[in-house]
Amino acid sequence: MENKEELIEEIKELKEKHNAIILAHVYQDGVIQDIADFVGDSLGLSRKAVETEAEVIVFCGVLFMAETAYILNPDKKVLIPDPEAGCTLADTATLSKLKAKKKEYPNAAVVSYVNSSAQIKASSDICCTSANAIQIVESIPNEEILFIPDRNLADYVAENTNKKIIPWDGFCLVHENISIETIQRLKNQHPNAEIVVHPECKAPVRHIADYIGSTSAMARYISQSSSKEFIVGTEDNFVYRVRKDNPDKIFYTVGTKCIGMRRITLKKLRDSLLEMKYEITIPEDIRINAKKALDKMLKIV
Repeated sequence: MENKEELIEEIKELKEKHNAIILAHVYQDGVIQDIADFVGDSLGLSRKAVETEAEVIVFCGVLFMAETAYILNPDKKVLIPDPEAGCTLADTATLSKLKAKKKEYPNAAVVSYVNSSAQIKASSDICCTSANAIQIVESIPNEEILFIPDRNLADYVAENTNKKIIPWDGFCLVHENISIETIQRLKNQHPNAEIVVHPECKAPVRHIADYIGSTSAMARYISQSSSKEFIVGTEDNFVYRVRKDNPDKIFYTVGTKCIGMRRITLKKLRDSLLEMKYEITIPEDIRINAKKALDKMLKIV
């Protein structure tokens, strides 16, 4: 087994050699977050991918995120350390199902959450993230919105808009598995703790939360809050980040893990830079249409 410190040094050397930048989602293991040039949520990572002058982007996240980086940066080499780092939520939305839904709701605008494939983005009117979903929906003239693919996020948006939200029957296992019983048990054990949860959680969990927001919004809320204890309703690795940023505060995880995110390791990251693998490629016609939907989102927020 290779030494952790040696792997880290090798990654730093390879990164410099290839003029590469490492982007990591906040659901990545702490060791990956620590070596990354930028750690953030989907929207923050999308923006950073556009801003970077690096020639190579190594994306430590799941496949749809690396695809998004390539869609926005076709002139750069975009790598993902493990091509099997997938997202079961994104997999629920297929092109054939979307075409059928469009026929069923011809007047609806299609808003696709960034947790979707390049093909789905290319067939959408606009994209959104959990951080800007309500704002994006409100910006659209259509009164009917076909919201893909997370039913819980769609439900959260529906609670915060007067528009008709037509949900897709998909969900994120990480958030779907956070039960109201788990939250209540933690609250009973830690009565002074504030409950902060992701909008992909089910309605009963959201409805007892003190704060609902994307990972970036939760991080801001935690930093600004006078509370010293928090029950955190999202992927457990997120707590690594907020604990690092708020060493004086105490955090309680709910015991939920993203299998796709956790496939990325230091060794896979090193191998990716060493062999320039695994490169993301998307057919140009799909990339152009997907970029239109992403660009519309980035102009609004």
